[in-house]
Amino acid sequence: SEGTQDQLYLALRLASLRDQLEQQEPWPLILDDILIKFDDPRALATLEVLSELGKQTQVILFTHHAHLLDLARRHFPEETVQFHTLEESWQSRVKA
Repeated sequence: SEGTQDQLYLALRLASLRDQLEQQEPWPLILDDILIKFDDPRALATLEVLSELGKQTQVILFTHHAHLLDLARRHFPEETVQFHTLEESWQSRVKA
């Protein structure tokens, strides 16, 4: 399935990045809607892996799925994750 392909691709990408982190300066990991075809248990497991990786390098995850934000907010302490939404950005510009 496409979801399984996405999970395999992400696993290979993370393995490559971990290998690189042992040999060089860290560089950020930028992901765009990589969890789109993951069910909630797999998405949460992936978010946990990304959270651990975030201790070594910057992890940026773009998504337009609000349920993933809710999942992360329920399972991670506020001080470990930063959320930025377009709505917040847009509202701050409109008020200015």
